[in-house]
Amino acid sequence: MATITAAWGTVRANFLQLSFADIKTVVGLAGLDMIPLAPLQQRQTNGATKEQLMSAVEGLLGRMEDGEQRRFVVRVAEELLMRRPQLTDQMADQLARHGWGLVDNHLIPLQLFDPNELAILPEGPRTDLVKAAQRFRDGDLGGAISAACGAVDMAVSDVYSAYGLQQDARRPSFQEGCNRAIATVFRLEPALLELGWDDKEATMLAKNFKDSLNNGAFVMQTLRSKMGDVHGTKPIMKPLVFDVLKWAELMVRTLSTR
Repeated sequence: MATITAAWGTVRANFLQLSFADIKTVVGLAGLDMIPLAPLQQRQTNGATKEQLMSAVEGLLGRMEDGEQRRFVVRVAEELLMRRPQLTDQMADQLARHGWGLVDNHLIPLQLFDPNELAILPEGPRTDLVKAAQRFRDGDLGGAISAACGAVDMAVSDVYSAYGLQQDARRPSFQEGCNRAIATVFRLEPALLELGWDDKEATMLAKNFKDSLNNGAFVMQTLRSKMGDVHGTKPIMKPLVFDVLKWAELMVRTLSTR
């Protein structure tokens, strides 16, 4: 399980490449109380060092609640990469050792998505999947469901546009839209036959895979209705939200591979 303290170790090591003044600016933008840091000034004689500044920052970080710590580390990482984009590849490799990834300079747990897989998806759905991962990471489970479904909605809309599909007179449900888009682009059986599969086996696998996508659309539609952020007062089961995000990635990838 990726912990934010493990991510902080990597962020801290790279953070020291900023100037003293920039470190102060970034931690302030990330929401740290700057008043205790006010006495730490960089002077030619008897001034504070960057290590002393970082020790003071970490003292304040250690007093934060888990949610505050997570938000602080994420914001610092993103501000750091805005200022030093050349650190992206290096930090991505280092963070991956501790269960974290970078997607479009956003810090997400690798247990959710593989950044390399997300990178090949269209920008629109990918942006919503990253948003879903960020919300899941930050404990906004209802918002994570809504963003995940939004990613699939966008992929479905792209299929409708690419294939000239007409919208029904009435607005179709989420599942109906998904099913029509899947029926339009899903072509697993010919690929299996090219690999030398038996006709019957290829047909059976393709049918079951397609049915699983259709069932996944139903699950996502139901959870969006019952647990989405418009129903924020209703209880949410975190494992189900995790499953919704994985379903969303699978469906976007299937709809986007044409």
